[in-house]
Amino acid sequence: MAVTAQMVKELREMTGAGMMDCKKALVETDGDMNKAVEALREKGLAKAAKKAGRVAAMGLVKTAFAADGKAAAIVEVNSETDFVAKNEDFIGFVETLAKMALDNEATDMDAFMAFPYGNEGTVAEALTNKIVTIGENMSIRRFQKFAQPGVVYTGYIHGNGTIGVIVGIKTDASADEIAVVGKDVAMQVASMNPKFLDDTQVDQAWLESEKEIAKQQLLNEGKPEAMLERIIPGKVKAILKEVCLVDQKFVKNSDMTVAQYVDSVAKEVGKDMSVASMIRYEVGEGIEKKEEDFAEEVAAQQAAAKK
Repeated sequence: MAVTAQMVKELREMTGAGMMDCKKALVETDGDMNKAVEALREKGLAKAAKKAGRVAAMGLVKTAFAADGKAAAIVEVNSETDFVAKNEDFIGFVETLAKMALDNEATDMDAFMAFPYGNEGTVAEALTNKIVTIGENMSIRRFQKFAQPGVVYTGYIHGNGTIGVIVGIKTDASADEIAVVGKDVAMQVASMNPKFLDDTQVDQAWLESEKEIAKQQLLNEGKPEAMLERIIPGKVKAILKEVCLVDQKFVKNSDMTVAQYVDSVAKEVGKDMSVASMIRYEVGEGIEKKEEDFAEEVAAQQAAAKK
């Protein structure tokens, strides 16, 4: 069967594969569109597998919110380069995933990856298609959904998606009424990166470690060991003010803490408000980026070209 330009165009639109790959697949399958799609998927899976070893430490964070603000979701998807993170297809993919995380009840990545993604099969299959089409390794790293009763959510995206924050405000106020204060607090989280919401959520193992560090610093400064028990509580209090969101100095007005700022807005609105939750995703945080040796990379490419 003769392969026409229209057939190639149709297959390309269906799969997102390159023009020449589509033409070859149609020739190999004697113009059978379904078999050509299967052939491309098989080849695509092989290509995706080869790319899976590459470190994906760039990417995007996106958030999604229910219309009434009573539910929210955040997702991070990684790519190899910042260039791909600016690709419209990639951006749309991450935004869709954030909405899916909001609209579904998956509690782990396996369940999330098994959700249907439009006409592309599952989320896992759609991810593979994106890897093949865009040409870089990608990974859906993490997601989280929030829907605590009595809490209204808002957030902030920094740098077009390098940092994403969701903040929950416990209140009877509407999403519109907490929009400004919520965004202000979310921006505080983005810029100051607090470790904990308040002192009740402080990890005790972390705190003990900080105490030991403080003790050693005091000893190094020549403070007598007998005085440490009197000095350490003050040191701990100062540490907690830096790492607990509600106790941090409010960035927009350092004369008050974040908690005091929220209280001031609550009085203006006439409805109680308190920060109930927060989450902050920063693209690539904690991922060990592979250090590439440029000379070795060039040599490897030359060797591959000779084969």
